Amino acid sequence: MIADIVYLNGQFLPLAEAKVSPLDRGFLFADGVYEVIPVYSRQTFRLDEHLRRLQASLDGIRLANPLSTAQWQARVREMIGHSPFDDAQIYLQVTRGADDKRDHAFPTGVAPTVFMFASPLVTPDENLRRLGVGAVTAVDNRWLRCDLKTLALLANVLLRQQAVDHGCAETILVRDGFVTEGSASNLFLVKNGVLVTPPKSHLMLPGVTYDVVLDLAVRHGVPTEVREILADELLDADELWMTSSTKEVLAITRLDGRLVGHGEGAGKPGPLGEQMWRWYQQFKNDVMRAGRDA
Repeated sequence: MIADIVYLNGQFLPLAEAKVSPLDRGFLFADGVYEVIPVYSRQTFRLDEHLRRLQASLDGIRLANPLSTAQWQARVREMIGHSPFDDAQIYLQVTRGADDKRDHAFPTGVAPTVFMFASPLVTPDENLRRLGVGAVTAVDNRWLRCDLKTLALLANVLLRQQAVDHGCAETILVRDGFVTEGSASNLFLVKNGVLVTPPKSHLMLPGVTYDVVLDLAVRHGVPTEVREILADELLDADELWMTSSTKEVLAITRLDGRLVGHGEGAGKPGPLGEQMWRWYQQFKNDVMRAGRDA
């Protein structure tokens, strides 16, 4: 569900009245970028960090930012004001705009298209958390700039659909024998009490929740390793998690039809994951809902 009032090119208006040209390059070429900003109790979380990531994506596709940081901040806050949801996600998108022809080369004198809307922020329910979710692995066949949050998500869509086809929640991507991320999440594993996650690079999206989880681990004295993870390490892990602003910290308990973990804990969410989820909830209540960006 999307809130009725959306933002398009300088105006807040009803969704039914928001019109974009079919010649918009976002439609024809996926020539644009996007960002998703979580909102808790009508307070944005790490808004400046999300806007910096937006700027990095715009720089990566050589598209000038149509708004200043202060203008983005004001429009996001106004979008929250129009939203009926206390906990929401603000989606914003910038494309290279609508030319009068279809030509691969960048157009000149064309204004970018800026679109924004609010939708509910829905997190996993207790039953899903208690059981964990299934995942499959697949070859990461995306392009080499996965650090840019672009509209060109067809590869992610097809990879995620592989999980859905197998009754699973996520696809874990493997490139040249190493894990990169999920199709719509970041990945963590636990082995012998150590929390391990792949390093940020051009092969993965730098997740804001990824940063929070690592920060919480350090604050609470959990040993961490940020390093490349071999695909063969996944099924030998004691725990696997997927993280994102909507999934928060969610255990992967089945991978490619096999149980994750060992002994009596196999196929169940692990203790460190459960503890991290509690730390994350406390952080959410004490920091995110208070409008602090710590």
